[in-house]
Amino acid sequence: MTDTDLDPELHETLDGQVALVTGANRGIGAEIARRLVDHGATVYAGTRSGSNETPEGTERVLLDVTQEGEIEDVVDGIFSEVGRLDVLVNNAGVLHSGNDLVAEPTREIDRTLATNLRGPMLTCKHAVPLLLQHEGGRVVNVSSGMGALGEAQSGGTPSYRVSKTGLNGLTAYLDGEYGGEGLIANSVCPGWVRTDMGGENASRSVEAGAETPVWLARFAPGAPSGRFWRDKQALDW
Repeated sequence: MTDTDLDPELHETLDGQVALVTGANRGIGAEIARRLVDHGATVYAGTRSGSNETPEGTERVLLDVTQEGEIEDVVDGIFSEVGRLDVLVNNAGVLHSGNDLVAEPTREIDRTLATNLRGPMLTCKHAVPLLLQHEGGRVVNVSSGMGALGEAQSGGTPSYRVSKTGLNGLTAYLDGEYGGEGLIANSVCPGWVRTDMGGENASRSVEAGAETPVWLARFAPGAPSGRFWRDKQALDW
């Protein structure tokens, strides 16, 4: 079977399942959280500020992925309240563009790697034990084609590119380390989306950008893992 032949089995409903979405107060993260609620999941919507709104029907939680204490508090809180976690969507991210590596301010390198790579690693560190309690727990890492090793890595934005390459590496690691225990981990490129990060000239709507991440969040046990997706098609790393 080739990647283009993949036809994964999906959960028809997520009723009774629990999801955590980081960066869920706006853009793609908010749309993912909203759709997971529509599919029946209990959704914990992470946001860095208590003043931010999250989609109707979600459980808003204070979560800055650069702060390990907040990650621990959220995961422990989910376990205390509902006793399970079925889906983790690592969506929170930042982008600093316009410079090559020589010109990139070190503070932006640190901020980008802390949010886009260290944050998902720490979130997985604390969430994976819960995800492994039920076969078919899912991790969906919102990545980017800008981090694909098979594409030209030129045009600036070094910290973002490298952070997303690393995020893809995290996906491969999670699959290799925990796939035998039933974990399903995948990366996804949502495309160039009209968000605060993507800008108003981006070619895709938020709704289109959220479609494949939500699809991956519905993967049933035995579905493909350890892959990089765009528009429900597996891509080369």
